[in-house]
Amino acid sequence: MRSTGRLLGSGRSADVYEVDEAWVLRRDRAGWGDATAEAAVMEHVRGHGFPAPGVRLATRTDLVMERLSGPTMLEAFTTGHLGPQEAGPVLARLLRALHAVPARISADPAVRVLHLDLHPENVMLTSEGPRVIDWSNAEEGPPGLDWGMSALILAQVAVGDAPYAGAARDTLAAMLADGTPGITDAGLTEARERRAANPTMSGAETALLGEAEELVRGISAPGL
Repeated sequence: MRSTGRLLGSGRSADVYEVDEAWVLRRDRAGWGDATAEAAVMEHVRGHGFPAPGVRLATRTDLVMERLSGPTMLEAFTTGHLGPQEAGPVLARLLRALHAVPARISADPAVRVLHLDLHPENVMLTSEGPRVIDWSNAEEGPPGLDWGMSALILAQVAVGDAPYAGAARDTLAAMLADGTPGITDAGLTEARERRAANPTMSGAETALLGEAEELVRGISAPGL
């Protein structure tokens, strides 16, 4: 196992450590993911011009990747440096750009690379532009599922009691206004089923799914 440097941050299932000024180590502590598969997706989308971090090394649990400098989109919300009317279109553009990348494995032209966790905590605002992190959920499939997941994640925050619930609602509305055709009934339905089965979500978060789905459908109408 690779030795670790200073702990930089922790998420629901992984910790991020400093390697040096250019690289960080993300270590899975839950045992659910496969960093080698994640790294392959990241390198594939980077090869097609999508803004994912570079990768230096990957094992099943460890991923050594490019160290990015800048706040996450969520951090920019909380400091007042970014507003929902700016954030929503950025998320929509990132989803469209990702779905323009051909699948790495499937030969079906309707199948694309999906991030399946693209939301403000996973977008870093660097001096070179927004960069998308945390590709652990990435799969190949229909783009509507990716749009549904991003919309539902925002909607769960919007209908909850977090201090930035209002910002999440406005970001969701701005994202869908910039890309409503990406939302599909099948994609949103599957997104809710997947979120309900997500072992990292609390019971309180899961209980918000029904109201969150209604919010997405209400904003998207008559698209859904």
